Amino acid sequence: MKRFFRTAAILGVSICAVPAALAADPSPIGDWLVKDGYANIRIDICAGKLWGIVAWEKKPGVDEENPDVTKKGRPTLGMPIILGFAQTKPNRWEGQIYNSENGKLYSANVSMADDNTLDLEGCLVWPLCQTQKWIRVTTPPAGALPLPPIKGAPTTPPAKQTAAKKGATPAVSDTCLRIVDEAAAQEKASATKK
Repeated sequence: MKRFFRTAAILGVSICAVPAALAADPSPIGDWLVKDGYANIRIDICAGKLWGIVAWEKKPGVDEENPDVTKKGRPTLGMPIILGFAQTKPNRWEGQIYNSENGKLYSANVSMADDNTLDLEGCLVWPLCQTQKWIRVTTPPAGALPLPPIKGAPTTPPAKQTAAKKGATPAVSDTCLRIVDEAAAQEKASATKK
């Protein structure tokens, strides 16, 4: 009889938890294949904002059109393109996106159409906006090149990752490390211009 009540209690808790899980908004964190299939963008939350870097590209590229001479010629692989989007309401983040094809920043927003589809809307000026649907990627493409190393970071990853202890600070993602590196390089470039 105890076994019956224990099983019933577990099932009751599980059934009650299902609506709460279904009500949660889908997350934009992860890798996304862009509309035309030429790149994957890795999105993460860094310091409370949504950021995205080029995690894979069909053909290696170089940022030739950047108006900032310190960034001109950098590889596009690992480069930030979704720049500090803030969550403005449930399932909506707004900020700027960088287009390496023309070196310009555009106002943009992202929202989740479903768990595996991200809607990215970019605007030249409102109402001249266009929406792209990006598809979630769960495995990298065959033969994908690794991201370039982050300046000043160890060149080899730890041999084995261990689970974080309770109360320990979670490890910073590769995306966030690249954002910090980019900000430090920008700050250094600004300081040398003065």
